[in-house]
Amino acid sequence: MFKTLQRAWRQHQLRDPAYQFLFDPAPPDEWVSIDCETTGLDRAQDHIISIGAVPIRGQQVLTSQRLEILIRPDGGRAPLTADNVRIHQLREADLAEHGVSPAEAAERVLRFIGSRPLVGYFLEFDVAMLNRLVQPLIGIPLPQPQIEVSGLYYDHKYRQNPGGHIDLRFDVLMNDLQLPRRPAHHPVNDATMAALAFVKLRALQGR
Repeated sequence: MFKTLQRAWRQHQLRDPAYQFLFDPAPPDEWVSIDCETTGLDRAQDHIISIGAVPIRGQQVLTSQRLEILIRPDGGRAPLTADNVRIHQLREADLAEHGVSPAEAAERVLRFIGSRPLVGYFLEFDVAMLNRLVQPLIGIPLPQPQIEVSGLYYDHKYRQNPGGHIDLRFDVLMNDLQLPRRPAHHPVNDATMAALAFVKLRALQGR
């Protein structure tokens, strides 16, 4: 009941009716796996530098239809550190040349997701960072349902061994599910791996 009321309130608070599609019924058996690479883990101070998203349809992860965005620097953030460059393999020059503005990134992300539920690993953090982009545009946080892959994995392991220790680290999760790894700290790669885990866990649950 609370989520229904919250959703209705957000729909009422939507600033621009052009984004009413965010509240449409989601296409059946479709989701979007999403990942953000950021300058750090401080939700209030750090910034998104790249976004990756891949659609999921049934048991298929549609990487050919992926979304990949770089966000160019603006006056609102500090320059990338040496650690940022080492981890993400992106320089300020790369973002300046190939990136889009935060407002354009928000627009593209919203159009790509539509009303489909979001999937991800550590999704709460990514959504919090994305909300800093989208709320200035539409007046509300992302309204789509959210599915945390580590939560699905926890439920799966708990059914196997109630009360046992469950390691939720992503490497452990992927190895246990016998899924292929891709180089980390690349948003499309991370979104794809989370999508594969989501599909595998649903299959293990008989869905």
